[in-house]
Amino acid sequence: MLKQIPLLRDFPQDALTGLASGALERKVVRREVVVKRGDALQFFPFLLDGRLQGVDFTLDGREVGLYFVGPGEFFGEMAVIDRLPMAETVIALSPSSLLLFPKEQARALMFATPQVAEKVALRLAGRLREVGGQRLLLALANPMQRVCAQLLRLAEAGPERSASGVRCIPASPTHQEIAIMINSSRETVTRAFQQLQNQEILRRDGSQLLILRPESLEELAAGD
Repeated sequence: MLKQIPLLRDFPQDALTGLASGALERKVVRREVVVKRGDALQFFPFLLDGRLQGVDFTLDGREVGLYFVGPGEFFGEMAVIDRLPMAETVIALSPSSLLLFPKEQARALMFATPQVAEKVALRLAGRLREVGGQRLLLALANPMQRVCAQLLRLAEAGPERSASGVRCIPASPTHQEIAIMINSSRETVTRAFQQLQNQEILRRDGSQLLILRPESLEELAAGD
């Protein structure tokens, strides 16, 4: 099971054996809080299956989405590195299974294994870049622009565009999940999706979302 997690493949076999002896498995239901902002993290958590989202809350109590966590990915790395409380809340978007490693043991192994330390640092840098991009997105005044810009950001993390130019968002978030990412309402996102689908810019294909005309989406995101 540990070998299926990309980050752990670089650990020596004896280190993995030590981690496995102290690991715990946790199952959560949809909308369950996995860890709260301000909690002292006791474990370094990895997601085995399901889907999680990191969120925070504005002063007036509105939920703001920060990032998603998919199978094989980890979260809480900043709290593991600096030993400070969690800076955000993580909730389950679907029934999920997690693998929890003792924080201090995982931290010591991380810093003793350069390849692992590099991967964690790159993931943390990526998160910081996401936050910067999200801040610029929230500065857009028009909700349609924010929806289009968010879809483009999600597509960037997906597979390369096909020969026909179509972009794909493999596990498309719900309208509510997008709404909290762009500080809008679910109804506003639903109306925007209807317009984009009517103009044949978007199309749902099972759990994935196809961007049929990325250039048109970019123009709308730019306010054209």
